Amino acid sequence: MTPHLSGGPVLVVTKELDPAADLVVDELTIRHVPVMRFDMGNFPSSVALSAEHAGAPWAGILADDHRSVRLEEVRAVYYRRPRLPAVSEELHEPQRTWANEQALAGLLGMLYALPVTWVNRPDTDGIASHKPGQLPVAAAHGLRTPRSLITTDPQAARRFCQTVGGPVICKPLMGGPLKYPDGRRTGVPTTLIDPNTIDDSVTVTAHLFQEQIPKAHEVRLTVVGTDMFAAEIHAGSEAARVDWRSDYDALAYDVCEVPDDVRVGVLGWLAHFRLSFGAFDFAVTQSGDWVMFECNPSGEWSWIQNKTGLPIAPHIADLLAKGRP
Repeated sequence: MTPHLSGGPVLVVTKELDPAADLVVDELTIRHVPVMRFDMGNFPSSVALSAEHAGAPWAGILADDHRSVRLEEVRAVYYRRPRLPAVSEELHEPQRTWANEQALAGLLGMLYALPVTWVNRPDTDGIASHKPGQLPVAAAHGLRTPRSLITTDPQAARRFCQTVGGPVICKPLMGGPLKYPDGRRTGVPTTLIDPNTIDDSVTVTAHLFQEQIPKAHEVRLTVVGTDMFAAEIHAGSEAARVDWRSDYDALAYDVCEVPDDVRVGVLGWLAHFRLSFGAFDFAVTQSGDWVMFECNPSGEWSWIQNKTGLPIAPHIADLLAKGRP
């Protein structure tokens, strides 16, 4: 890979502790690409913004205690789940909430206005992350998807199980752990459903039921631009066979190729949502069919690189270093 010896900085917008961002920053440093890394949660307390519009793109300075960049020189933004801006706690409600909203609108709105490459813009990322919208787009681009039901009706859930005529699972509609008052956090795993146990608790909130796909193994497919990095995930425990996130210690990994039809479908899916990065989850059946479960547009990938040696960080760095479209 050719080092990039000139050009403007890359903004890395993420939380303070992020091993994946560390890998990308290291790769950008190898390419001699200047980087300003910051957490939006430190704006405006220790990150300052001053920009002016006068008939041309915004121009000005973004700075923290260690570095500063000219906004008009930024070539790309790598955005990975930063905290939201937070003004001083000395400001009382309702002014504090109002001021936090102003800070977000100012900082994120300014970044949106820059004509730069994003991996990924959080607004498009947010739209693409909703599973109800993901599956029809995947099917429209030729990808196989599991039969699914979203419901708050227990009778509809029981009818769905009968219609499927085989094992059915229930999974969260969006990521995120359960947060307990004492600070504990636990994930919500995919669960194999006994139709006889479906009761009125389904009415409490929206539930996603899906046919369980008989699988030889699963694949985490990480896509950077048009480059694809596919890792087989082999489950070594019953819990991992239902949801590999339930038992990481029981997993084994191997690198694999992406079938041409899946490659075309995935690139069409990403183009539909205007994304340059995605972490896709597939099941692979005994006959070799790939079935798409979901895509996490801001999904984790560093552990896949560590387990398989797939060069994901270098390709993200290349995309960012290339910069403005």
